[in-house]
Amino acid sequence: MRVAPVVEGERRGSTGVDVNGTVAEGFEPVRDAFAANFETLGERGAAVAVYRDGHKVVDLWGGTRDVDGDAPWEQGTAQIVRSATKGIAAAVPLMLAERGKLDLDAPVGAYWPEFKAHGKERVLVRHVLNHRAGLPVLDHPLTPQEALDPRRGPEAVAAQAPVWEPGTAHGYHPLTYGWLVDELVRRVTGGRTGEWIASEIAGPLGLDLWLGLPGSQAARVGRAGRTEAPEPSGGLRVRPKRSVTEAYDDPSSLTRRAFAAITPFPDQNDPAYRAAALPATNGIATADGLARFYASLIGEVDGVRLFAPETAESARAEESAGPDRTLVVNTRFGPGYMLHGSASPLLGPGSFGHPGRGGPLGFADPATGIAFGYVTNGFRKTVTADPRAQALVRAVRKAVAD
Repeated sequence: MRVAPVVEGERRGSTGVDVNGTVAEGFEPVRDAFAANFETLGERGAAVAVYRDGHKVVDLWGGTRDVDGDAPWEQGTAQIVRSATKGIAAAVPLMLAERGKLDLDAPVGAYWPEFKAHGKERVLVRHVLNHRAGLPVLDHPLTPQEALDPRRGPEAVAAQAPVWEPGTAHGYHPLTYGWLVDELVRRVTGGRTGEWIASEIAGPLGLDLWLGLPGSQAARVGRAGRTEAPEPSGGLRVRPKRSVTEAYDDPSSLTRRAFAAITPFPDQNDPAYRAAALPATNGIATADGLARFYASLIGEVDGVRLFAPETAESARAEESAGPDRTLVVNTRFGPGYMLHGSASPLLGPGSFGHPGRGGPLGFADPATGIAFGYVTNGFRKTVTADPRAQALVRAVRKAVAD
């Protein structure tokens, strides 16, 4: 690949926000879209990174490191990535399967005998990864303190009865996914998912990416919080379908119950929460760490490749599609990864990755060799397709097509 010259970031737009970093020639549309997010979409602080064929072609950051502060976002500022964590965590069982240590088509109970209670004997490891296990809720939600105990989540899921016949339908498991994956990893390796990520993924690749934030890295992580999207010009706003709104408003719905498996939800800025390892929700990364991770799933990055070609191919193979019993929209999943579709548009039909609720996004697109990472400190009401991330994805698509 020819190394293209870079164009330095510059102050852009009426907000006066400095957009710092570099883009390779031809990827200027990404810089423009990133700057526009501050001007028109109310971005407070964010970063985006893009790799192509294992080489970094976009590395941009801007705004403030804290959603409620004035200190500038710097190169290397990290943020919590919410459910984008799931895409990172999914690499662990797939790598274990590649090494012959975990059979995706075996019953979960073959590795975790206590799990078989309440009719879960036929739940397969694959069902956990493709959100067909029927276990998105807990009848008895955990408190934030209980959720930080690595034993309580798996115990609660093992004691839970499925809410549909496992394997017959799919529905997003927003919180229970993490406990299911973590306990499987522990039963197979003796260690936790965060430990595997540190030693087998982040270490070899030199990633700024953690599941279980070390105290030595805490000062690099910005404060995150809820922000409201500005009203679009003309006062028109695209609103979710009534059925979706009703599902999130109804405390008895599967949707609300799934997202309430921890009640109340922990403070994501709490050092104790960040130091814990919840493979569904609390990974922390830089945009570069997220993009570099996905680049290593589809090719070599500085001599390191995490997935064999056949594993990368299986990661983007559709295993669940259509009406999602939890999210009440049509979703598509492979084993552990959300796939390109109307609910979460990625770069193209073969893309696989995972969004984080309210903003973050990471994915890989084998057809173009693109790997993408976006992190932000301002979370919105969106679940799978935040407008800021989508503006950047469209810009990458334009850059690749031109």
